[in-house]
Amino acid sequence: MTAEAIFPRSGTSQFLRGARLGMPVVIASAPFAILFGALAVDNGMSVMETTLMSATIFAGASQMVGLELFGHDIPPWLVVFSIFAVNFRHVLYSAAVGRRVGHWTFLQKTVGFFFLVDPQYAETERKAERGESIGFGWYMGMALTMYLFWVATSALGAIFGKLLPDTHALGIDFLLPIYFLGLVMGFRKRPLWLPIVVASAVVSVVAFKFVGSPWHVSIGAAAGIVLAAAMPPRGKVDLGEGLEAEV
Repeated sequence: MTAEAIFPRSGTSQFLRGARLGMPVVIASAPFAILFGALAVDNGMSVMETTLMSATIFAGASQMVGLELFGHDIPPWLVVFSIFAVNFRHVLYSAAVGRRVGHWTFLQKTVGFFFLVDPQYAETERKAERGESIGFGWYMGMALTMYLFWVATSALGAIFGKLLPDTHALGIDFLLPIYFLGLVMGFRKRPLWLPIVVASAVVSVVAFKFVGSPWHVSIGAAAGIVLAAAMPPRGKVDLGEGLEAEV
């Protein structure tokens, strides 16, 4: 299997367009990657182990959960289940994005879905809604930018974490929530957007209070999914004889 089978020539411009979309994510996620690296070393991991964990898992929330659980006498299956629960939304992401990339080869899908994190999903959906094709070159331009910088900044946090200022004190840890809020606002024109977002937010806050982090993320997402499934779809219904009605 050659490299072109995985990453065919799709134009440098498309790759660079994707890479530019990844840069805001890099800036917003850098404090969390550095924090993870520093905490991992504090929990007894080596710099190599910390870097390898970022390279193989590539999921900030799951990596934080792993740090909290690895140091305790907890059965391995519970660790796996906890990480799966935090990342369950990615199952939904892959189902949604799979409709957009039917023209990709199996190998391209296998590679692409490894990099399917939250910003990648959001930008892919926005691009598809504009009627644009999801090219593998564009997708990997964004994905590799985020991935390489995440791994690199995690390693920097592991090496120099003790020398860096407190990200909470500086307030730069708020960059990522602001970025995700921007992603959510980008879907505001979709039907039923507001009640679903409100329901997810309220349930997530309540879950954070009574259940704790990071479970509130999945619980809030599940609430939004349940509400979306329960509410009637909105759009035009064909009444026959050329007549349509709004519902």
